[in-house]
Amino acid sequence: MRSSGLTLLSAATPLFPSSLLLQRLCSHSLPLRNPTRLSSSATATATAAMAARVPPAMESPPPPVSKFSIALCQLTVTADKERNIAHARRAIEDAADKGALLVLLPEIWNSPYSNESFPLYAEDIEAAGGAASPSLAMLSDVARRKRITIVGGSFPERSGDRIYNTCCVVGPDGELKGKHRKIHLFDIDIPGKITFKESKTLTAGENPTIIDTDVGRIGVGICYDIRFQELAMLYAARGAHLLCYPGAFNMTTGPLHWELLQRARAADNQLYVATCSPARDPSAGYVAWGHSTLVGPFGEVLATTGHEETTIIAEIDYSLIELRRSSLPLRNQRRGDLYQLVDVQRLNSQ
Repeated sequence: MRSSGLTLLSAATPLFPSSLLLQRLCSHSLPLRNPTRLSSSATATATAAMAARVPPAMESPPPPVSKFSIALCQLTVTADKERNIAHARRAIEDAADKGALLVLLPEIWNSPYSNESFPLYAEDIEAAGGAASPSLAMLSDVARRKRITIVGGSFPERSGDRIYNTCCVVGPDGELKGKHRKIHLFDIDIPGKITFKESKTLTAGENPTIIDTDVGRIGVGICYDIRFQELAMLYAARGAHLLCYPGAFNMTTGPLHWELLQRARAADNQLYVATCSPARDPSAGYVAWGHSTLVGPFGEVLATTGHEETTIIAEIDYSLIELRRSSLPLRNQRRGDLYQLVDVQRLNSQ
């Protein structure tokens, strides 16, 4: 079975017989506190909650920092690639100088957002030398000099005869800590409004991406990935503190869904969600909605902006995650006897 790493099952189609599931839960979960003293009802409730994630959800690791500033750089994008790279460099440097330890860039910031442009602007991230990927070389240089973490938005990546929409995450040492290739391609057709088929030129990624960084465990998605709540649920079950979605929603879906989806992903999983869009250019072939945003673990909008070019700097306080989860203990109230989220990659790696 091929998959992006997760699936959902209902009680009507259980992945395991109950006895096998309980054995696996016991071998991969934290022990119940004084289990012999729990009532049968409490034991059943705890077991059901554990069974809702297969394998059982991981505890989030203690974050390296409890509070820090994040910058969302909402950039204008032109057809001039060298200009786009230099412009992004200045925005990152300015954000770092203002105290940001994490900088998030927009989706497709080095290229116009079009199927015609993706092959022309694509870079070979895996090739040696900065000439093969000037965009990544810039991110690495700035991250190293400013000692910051960069979730580098996305740009077209060429790998063999395939092109991906790829986000690079770079650490304070300038090293590439990981990359996320957009899993869900943006193929839509809203009559009279917008038609776009990324699959004309792009290939879908195969792997969810979660990365331990100097500012916490981050799950990465790109734009259309945010519509698939299963991916965010998987990241939460892998212990993420923060989800980052560089994205370029459009003038049709942006007003309706952009903020809604961010708040839903944050509230459902009780963690932080950060998004970063390109600035709006009404003359472009694809017009971005803008409105880069930081959402807290209660689904509250902590910082946002309009459609113009700007950089938002806001504070992330990870102590709020546990506060919200204590107030609304959703993780302990799930019904694994009725539904399950299966992390296929983790399951198959055992």
